[in-house]
Amino acid sequence: MTSSRTVIIAGAGIGGLVAALAIAKRGFRVLIFDQAERLEEAGAGIQLSPNASRILIALGLDQQLRDYVGIPEELTVTNARTARVLARAVLGSVAEERYGAPYWVIHRGDLQAVLLAAVRANPAISIHLGIRVDDFASHKQGVTVSMLSSGRALEERGIALIGADGLWSSLRKRMGHSAEPRFARHTAWRALAPSDKIEPELRRPAVNLLLGRHAHLVHYPVRRGSLVNIVAIIRDDWREPGWSAQGDRAEILARFPAGMWPPLTRTLLAAPQQWRKWALYDCAPLNSWGKGAATLLGDAAHPMLPYLAQGAAMAIEDAEVLARRLAESPDDPASALRRYERKRAPRSARVQRAARRNGAVYHMGGAEAFLRTLALMAMGGRRILARYNWLYGWKPS
Repeated sequence: MTSSRTVIIAGAGIGGLVAALAIAKRGFRVLIFDQAERLEEAGAGIQLSPNASRILIALGLDQQLRDYVGIPEELTVTNARTARVLARAVLGSVAEERYGAPYWVIHRGDLQAVLLAAVRANPAISIHLGIRVDDFASHKQGVTVSMLSSGRALEERGIALIGADGLWSSLRKRMGHSAEPRFARHTAWRALAPSDKIEPELRRPAVNLLLGRHAHLVHYPVRRGSLVNIVAIIRDDWREPGWSAQGDRAEILARFPAGMWPPLTRTLLAAPQQWRKWALYDCAPLNSWGKGAATLLGDAAHPMLPYLAQGAAMAIEDAEVLARRLAESPDDPASALRRYERKRAPRSARVQRAARRNGAVYHMGGAEAFLRTLALMAMGGRRILARYNWLYGWKPS
């Protein structure tokens, strides 16, 4: 395979790894560079809705992932103050039949491990750690990428560069986007609790969403039910960058006070010994993503709030569409990348806006919360799920 078929990816997160697999599947050589010295298990649970799982299955990862995924039977939406279930949406086999692909939950570390194993087993892909992609220059032959490793300057050539370097992407700035991500005045706290320390009704195979004033909580089992993933989101002014700041259990319990949250929920919050937190940011949709033979993917292109659980899914969708466009025009990568951007930008912008709206609805209080309760009860789970047919039913073709 010649260097004229080499695609360079900056970032070895979920989006970068899936992009490498999808691009290599189309006959390209792929070089991945990540500034981390070691790729460590990070985060907690994530949801892989059918629009994402269908792509991972098409990449041949079905069996590997099924060793780790959970299949929630339903989504429940509960009023935190009254503990009343407002709606139940059936998932499981019903969702798989409806959308043609399963709805999964998985520990992020397990997903990353499966993707890394597939990448390292693919002779067309090589991954290099401890190297930061610093800049690039497009030209007729493709792109020349400048990198830094332990203070040494490096250079690599390829037909295209994909910036999959996350929320605080340096390549986004190199593409001409100067606006910083905007702080959403909320923080997310995450933890994992052993299932045997939790009441049985809290470890059912379901995605549970509890809505409260200026806060909400999501929990579901991962790792074959041995752990329960908990994400608590609160209004906050703490805004330090990063994904894994230490969280104080006493603080998160104080933010979910008795009287406002049911005793069982507070028992769940008290179960983990260790909490991590991160400040929530997103960006307004960009007018353009890339230039020349370079583009962006995932959070680098469209950071979004977590209120639709679609951050990873959008990166996975990006990866498949980008690979298809490159395969259509391998001799004109710049044109292929512009077609990719035109295809992805409207959809990702719609998801960004929908996630932000969901956040406003989740955190309502007073009269607004009462009207939200009436609306959810009137709609029911079936109609709630139907509202997201446009999201979960998406196919790359």
